[in-house]
Amino acid sequence: MIRLSRRRFLQVLAGATGALVVGIPLVDAADAPVPTGWLGDQIYGLGAYVRVDADGSVLIGARDPETGTGAATALARIIADEMDADWSSVRVIALGPDTTQVGGKTRFVYGHQLGGTGTSVPSAWNDLRPAGALARWLLLQAAARQLGVPADQLRCEAGHVISGDGRRLGYGQLAAAAAKIDPPKAPVPLKTPDRFTLIGKGAGDANARAVVTGQARFGIDHASDDALVAVMAHCPWPDGSLDRIDTAKALAIKGVQKILRLAPEKDQPLGTTPRCVAVAVVAENTWAALRGRAALELKWKPGASAGESTAAIEQQAQTLLAGDGAPALRMRNDGDVDAASKKAARRIEATYVQPWLAHATAEPMNCFARIDKDRAELVIPTQAPQQALAVVQRLTGLSPAQITIRVPRVGGGYGRRLDHDYVAEAVMLGKMLDKPVRLLWTREDDLAHDFYRSGSVHAMQAIIGRRRQLLAWNHRFATAPALAGRGVPDDRLGIAEANPGHLPAGLVPNFRLDWYALQATTPRGPMRGMPDTAQAFAVESFIDEIAHVMRENPLDTRLRVIGEPRQLPLPGGGALDTGRLANVLKLAAERIDWATWLHTVNGLGIAAWYMDGAYVAHAVEASMQGEQLTIERAVCVADIGRAINPTGLEGQLAGATLDAFGQALNQAITIRDGQVQQRDWSAYGLAGMAQLPDAVEVVVIADNDRPPAGASFLAMPTAAPALANAVFRATAVRVRRLPLMKELLRLL
Repeated sequence: MIRLSRRRFLQVLAGATGALVVGIPLVDAADAPVPTGWLGDQIYGLGAYVRVDADGSVLIGARDPETGTGAATALARIIADEMDADWSSVRVIALGPDTTQVGGKTRFVYGHQLGGTGTSVPSAWNDLRPAGALARWLLLQAAARQLGVPADQLRCEAGHVISGDGRRLGYGQLAAAAAKIDPPKAPVPLKTPDRFTLIGKGAGDANARAVVTGQARFGIDHASDDALVAVMAHCPWPDGSLDRIDTAKALAIKGVQKILRLAPEKDQPLGTTPRCVAVAVVAENTWAALRGRAALELKWKPGASAGESTAAIEQQAQTLLAGDGAPALRMRNDGDVDAASKKAARRIEATYVQPWLAHATAEPMNCFARIDKDRAELVIPTQAPQQALAVVQRLTGLSPAQITIRVPRVGGGYGRRLDHDYVAEAVMLGKMLDKPVRLLWTREDDLAHDFYRSGSVHAMQAIIGRRRQLLAWNHRFATAPALAGRGVPDDRLGIAEANPGHLPAGLVPNFRLDWYALQATTPRGPMRGMPDTAQAFAVESFIDEIAHVMRENPLDTRLRVIGEPRQLPLPGGGALDTGRLANVLKLAAERIDWATWLHTVNGLGIAAWYMDGAYVAHAVEASMQGEQLTIERAVCVADIGRAINPTGLEGQLAGATLDAFGQALNQAITIRDGQVQQRDWSAYGLAGMAQLPDAVEVVVIADNDRPPAGASFLAMPTAAPALANAVFRATAVRVRRLPLMKELLRLL
């Protein structure tokens, strides 16, 4: 890799390939390191650039990892629309992290690089559109010179510049000349929304054909002729140790070369170092490594966590919530709940319990690492490339310029790949070996050594006035904090457990939200939709219970609590638009034929939620015959502001709905004697097709006056409570504990 100034880079490319290359107008990107492979077959590490080849094809780099959320397609369409590219000529590639030096400090070149967190599109909306606008401007200037027509009398359309008299020049014809034009000093004006041609129109995943034909390369597919394969054996206890090991049988297997030990580094946060003590079987190929792992004779020694169990952790929560002790954090306290309680005409209480969950990604953890004395090259399926780079840099001592990280398409993230314990393992092994190494986790190791979503217990209390109004809401819940062990001060641990803006905050005059911290050793981490999924199940189930006790239509109760359309300020900024919240709720009700709610043979359930500028509602129809629960219909309505790619958005909402149903129906991680008991997907309870609805009807409310919000997990919070509410209507059994099927069959 060499460093070229942007001007020099353009000159090189114009001379060598006749191509135009445009960087995003960030100061840091102007002198980005440029891989010489750009000029050949190597397409990694290009930076956030648009490339127009002489044949008119357009290559766009997607800076955020593609984990199946459609982020790469959405980011590319933002740029492509702004430059008026012909989408059929666009090819999208993934970018790894890159850095540059600014004032003696290392800065990331591309800004935001975080996938699967719902932030890709909102961030891109602000800082990727100028990349396309600059490309369009340069092409227009080149066309003006060739046609002898002022640029302001030309227009761009589908990869062409067109003059008033009908003459057309393709972008490929203009690329070389455009590359020689100096960019303007002032920012190029962006298109007005009425000129959008791609944004707001549906498109399939840019790499869908490669995925369905098996041509897409995931991290686990990466191979190198000189690489060894390492398969891990992890200690079953996070704080355990290796008591005894006999490697003779493993080393006797043909192809097995070494048995190496790994251990977490002291004082390093969870997720940046090996999760626990482990042994790596290093072999010439995967089969030999797996056989060697099976032949290892290991005896592990438990740590202090040996007595831990999910049952005991839940009991800890129940005890805390039943007592009078102060919470670890009072997240919100509006009005005076205690004073309102004295005016109660009715008091409604319920407790909801949710299990521990694993990520269960389709692609187990893996990483390729080639660690040399002055260079490091890695292929990392990660959701957070920049954090992965930090781990590699710390462990190797190399500068960012000496490290190359490629980020392939990722086979599922859900928050698991925001942690990089597996990257640390690969780097450690790479330093021990004189060859590159492919680190592979088995499915069983992946499930049993996760960073789990903590189980939670929610004690809910509603105070109802004489006029049936909701006077007060008191929500107390307990979880083992996800941020524990990650260098976060104790007084900040609660920020990942709930949001003080969670519904129905702001809608009830007297509102209290208290969090109680549980002690647990089992590692926790980020999870898709958390903390909203846990909060929404308790809140939206409880509202349904309130409606039932008050003998009301649950939809009417919800709309009465939401009230008239207005803007309610949120903690930390922004506002809750009650009109948009009511709108998604009403539309979901309309689509599920809510008018038949009381008289339908099956059960109907509904729920609504707000998160990060977006609004969502689910309506579900369910039936029960014997012990067979059928989800007859599922409707998801979302309002995220402007939709960049409605097709991708609909896919995300439908996929998240099914994911949420699967979690709610069957999934639970249980711990006994400090060990996770589930070791494969069948034991964990991934939902089969027979349990899920044939289709999810998705309705997207177009609101183009607002910038786009994230949607990768928007449909997660409301699917489960809408289902549980439908089950109650169908069976008269209120499920307050997940997973739903186990509890429903117990109560029937």
